[in-house]
Amino acid sequence: MITLTDKGAEKVHEFLASQGDAVETAGLRVGVRGGGCSGFQYALAFDQERDGDVVFEDRGIRLLVDKPSLPYVSGSVIDYVDEMQGAGFKVDNPNVVAACGCGSSFRVAEEEEVSAV
Repeated sequence: MITLTDKGAEKVHEFLASQGDAVETAGLRVGVRGGGCSGFQYALAFDQERDGDVVFEDRGIRLLVDKPSLPYVSGSVIDYVDEMQGAGFKVDNPNVVAACGCGSSFRVAEEEEVSAV
């Protein structure tokens, strides 16, 4: 399962409304891809549901996850932060065992790894 904080859900709603996307069909895609100094990077995007997606709903938002990414992001909480370094979505992921200094990539425990997207 993947969830959103109140602020995260508010920002997703704002973006979808500004784009004219219907919350019933559009959502926040949460995935991972290989890359970065720690091995994986998050891939967050506003998108429509695709065949094979696992779909979670939280606070009226559809969270779309491709099956290969699911083991890497399961249990994550997505927040929106506005800090001195910038604003954007932040993923609090219980599967992460190490992250790079800049926070843009991460590593999971080797025994739980599956092939990267």
